Amino acid sequence: MIEHPHAGAEARRLAEAGTVLLVQVGSGVHGTSVDGQDDRDEMGICVEPPRFVTGIGRVLTPTGQRIPFEQYELHTAWERAGGLAERSGAGDLDIVIYGARKWAALAAAGNPTVLLPLWVPEDEVVTNTDAGRSLRAHADRFLSKNVADRFLGYLSNQKRAMTGEPGGRAARPSLVGEHGYDTKYAMHAMRLGLQGVELLSTGRITLPVPEPHLSELRAVRTGGWALADVLDRLAGLEDDLRRLGAANDLPVEPDLAWIDGWLHEAYTRYWATLDR
Repeated sequence: MIEHPHAGAEARRLAEAGTVLLVQVGSGVHGTSVDGQDDRDEMGICVEPPRFVTGIGRVLTPTGQRIPFEQYELHTAWERAGGLAERSGAGDLDIVIYGARKWAALAAAGNPTVLLPLWVPEDEVVTNTDAGRSLRAHADRFLSKNVADRFLGYLSNQKRAMTGEPGGRAARPSLVGEHGYDTKYAMHAMRLGLQGVELLSTGRITLPVPEPHLSELRAVRTGGWALADVLDRLAGLEDDLRRLGAANDLPVEPDLAWIDGWLHEAYTRYWATLDR
């Protein structure tokens, strides 16, 4: 039994029944995957029945607790002997399907990870609906000056992890032993910087990462850059994010009225299809 609170069968049924958008994310959609070394990551958005929104409905966790529904998670790595401590690796599947209200709140705050479904290419879209298409057509509604700070924060977290600094994730010993630092975290840190700069400059993120940046990221991932060069590049990207965050004309807040309207329509249209 997988004991993660969001991995229960009830949460899965609820999420899959109400999915309005499901896309591939992660290295596969960024273009940075290395043959035979990567998992597949998917992210989705779902709407829940009324009792989980206007009522006190709860989902049953694998350990028998009742909790509010926020998301459903499937990580095939958790099925191995190490359970929740297992890292995903080659051939694994990682799926997270957020409740629409939670996803919208994270996206409106500028969260780099949850914003990605707004720009994933059509051929990487697994499931779509009218609500999902409307969301992707109005990606600009979620943009604000929050973006710069959030991308900076995520970049910093990955940078700490790549060198094993306190407060960061644990670096992968095999990569540190081979290259002197965790090249996968380094690649993600650089990617976040590049995508944050693009988003602040153009209002969108191009996927997969365009050249010449894609080749740079793949070279970092495979250990082709010295640590000092990676750190110099990241420092420059951090400076760019701060400068663009201060100088661009993005609104102070995202379009909260539009986001609330989208949520209202997505939920009420779904509820109209349910048996009462």
